[in-house]
Amino acid sequence: MKRCADLSGIASLLKLDGLKPSSFGMLMLVLLAGPLDATAPLDSNAVKAAAEYSARHRGVSFLAIQDGRTLLEQNAKTPYKIYSGTKAFWNLAALAAAQDGLIDLDERIADTITSWRSNSRKAQVTIRQLLDFDSGLDPLFSLQQTQSGDRNAAAIGARIVAEPGSFFIYGPAALQVFHQVLKKKLRDQTPTHFLERRVLRRLGLGRQRYLEDRAGNPLLATGWILTAKQWAKMGQIILNHGAPVISQKSLEQCWHGTSANGAFSLGWWNNRAAPNGREFDFEQMLIPKWPNQDWREACLCRDAPSDLVACIGSEGQRLYVIPSLHLIVVRQAEGGSFSDARFLRLLLGRERW
Repeated sequence: MKRCADLSGIASLLKLDGLKPSSFGMLMLVLLAGPLDATAPLDSNAVKAAAEYSARHRGVSFLAIQDGRTLLEQNAKTPYKIYSGTKAFWNLAALAAAQDGLIDLDERIADTITSWRSNSRKAQVTIRQLLDFDSGLDPLFSLQQTQSGDRNAAAIGARIVAEPGSFFIYGPAALQVFHQVLKKKLRDQTPTHFLERRVLRRLGLGRQRYLEDRAGNPLLATGWILTAKQWAKMGQIILNHGAPVISQKSLEQCWHGTSANGAFSLGWWNNRAAPNGREFDFEQMLIPKWPNQDWREACLCRDAPSDLVACIGSEGQRLYVIPSLHLIVVRQAEGGSFSDARFLRLLLGRERW
C-alpha cells in the first residue's frame, strides 16, 4: 500500500510537468521493478569463472553465499590457515568489550600501562590506534615466532617510530599491547576466555589455535585455522549488522578508515575509495617497510561496490562481504599469485575469463 501511495504521488508530480501517459507508464514499470542489481543473484557462470581463476592460482577452497543460498562450494569443509584473518576476530572481541563498558577505544594506553606515561609519544596512544595500526609503534614481526618468550612485554617495550596517527604500521606489536591492556581490564578472566565466551560461542565456533608464547600470551595477529564455512560466519555478522555479537553502531566503526590508511580499520579492509580510487594489490603493498608504503585513496577493485569489505590473510586468504549484494565469498589458498581486482571483476561479471 505504501508503494502505491508513493507512485500516486510521483504520478501527480509528473502530470504537473506534462509527462505523456505512455512515458509515465514506462517509468512505472522501472519503479516497480526496483534496482536492477541490488539483490539480483550473481550470474552462475561468473561465479564459476572466479572459482576457476582462484583454483588456477593455487586456490584450495571456495565458497560463495548470497541471500543465505550457497551459489558454489568447493572444499569448504577442510580447515586451512587464515593468517591475518585472525585479526578481525580479536577486533570483534575489542568492540564487544567496548560495548560492554569494559574498555573505551579512545582511552589512552598509558592510563593502564603506566610505563608509557614517561614517553611523550606513547602517552598519546589510544586503544583504537593500536587496533587501527596507526599508533606509531614498531611492528616487531619477530613476535610471530612460535617460541617467543613474552610477546606482551616485548611489545610494551617497543620503540615508537612515528607520531601516533600519522602512519599505517601493520604488525603484531600493537595487538599484543592491546592484549595486555584487555588482560588488566578483565581481571577475573583471560582475554582468550572473553573472546570465546563473548564472540566465538555466539558464532558456533570453539577454541582456536592461539600460538601461545612461553608466558601464555596468544598471538593476536595470526594463527587461526578455519574451514571456509566457519570463516563465512564472520561474514554473516556483517550482513546481520553485528548480530549476534555486537550492535550495528559498534560494527560501523570498522568502516571508517583512518587518515593514515582510509582502507583499513579494526581488522577490516574496505573499498570505500571505489570507483575512483587507486587500485592495487594490498598484500604486495604490505611487503615493503612501512615508510615505503602508500595507502592514499586505496581500493581493492574499482569495479566492485564501494561497500565491499574484506579480511585479508597472507598467501591469498580472503573473506569478502558485499552488503548491497547480500554476498559472502571465502577464498583460501596455498600461496601463488592472486589479484583481488581480477577475481572480483570475474565474480561480478565485469570481466570474461
